[in-house]
Amino acid sequence: MSLVLDSGPHTMIDMTTACRRTAALLGPIRDDQLDAATPCERFPLADVVAHVGLLGLAFAAAARKDLGDLTDTPPEGDFVLDDDWRDRYPANLLELAAAWREPAAWEGMTRIAGMDMPGETVAMIALGEVTIHGWDIAVATGQDYAVDDDEARAVLEYVESFAADGPVDGLFGPAVPVAADASTFDRALAASGRDPRMRAN
Repeated sequence: MSLVLDSGPHTMIDMTTACRRTAALLGPIRDDQLDAATPCERFPLADVVAHVGLLGLAFAAAARKDLGDLTDTPPEGDFVLDDDWRDRYPANLLELAAAWREPAAWEGMTRIAGMDMPGETVAMIALGEVTIHGWDIAVATGQDYAVDDDEARAVLEYVESFAADGPVDGLFGPAVPVAADASTFDRALAASGRDPRMRAN
């Protein structure tokens, strides 16, 4: 699968597959799984799902340069599931993917979590957040999760660029050692502070 939508001045990445993959994990989640531990330390499954639902809206707003509460407020960890989250959050993720298909999203500056950054940088953060937290959800619920090499390389590049100097508070923990022949996505997970070998209890 090619992730590249455009070869002009901005290399646009198609996030549709990543967003659909993570969205598909949400419907099968049982209520009795919401307290389950996840690879995202300190956050149970319900918190990670709520975070994913919110980031769908926030990154879509960032793509549209619709700056306000969604783009200005860093996530503080006080996540609450909406009553209709099984329907709303997949729609939020698809909205994110659609917003970043617009060339204007990649141009100039935008904002996320209260920080002004180039659109291209925010787009890569969005892809990483959707993909890595999708894996968190899949592991916590015992669902399958496969990422192709093109997407894995993009996520690895994002993680390594942000975590080049070590852990990033609130984003990435200390890197986890992996085998020399680990897959690209396993390397991305490990660089983000996650153990790629983790499975649901």
